[in-house]
Amino acid sequence: HDPGEEEEEQEEEKEEKEEELRDFLLVYNRMTELCFRRCVSDLGYRLLSQREERCLDGCAGKLIRANHRLMGAYVALMPSIVQRRAARLEDGTERTAPDEAEAARAAPDSSAAGPSGT
Repeated sequence: HDPGEEEEEQEEEKEEKEEELRDFLLVYNRMTELCFRRCVSDLGYRLLSQREERCLDGCAGKLIRANHRLMGAYVALMPSIVQRRAARLEDGTERTAPDEAEAARAAPDSSAAGPSGT
């Protein structure tokens, strides 16, 4: 490696890590907002009530489990999506839009667990 290539690789790695952190924080902030709105009803007290704590624990746990299931489906589907994109590139028919809709259609039905989650 010449120093220029190594520096470029380090910069790309840094940007990738920053993007991962940004994505994580977006998910975390959205989860926090959803659970807060759903579970916290009385802002007149400094501490959470037992009911609010139970609700928040359940809400956060449910969202984390759902996120893990979605990530598992995404990881399982990724090789076939990459393979199809590569085939399209070879054929010259690659679309400019990502195949997210395709992945969503192929993902296992997560609604089968019902409204209460797992």
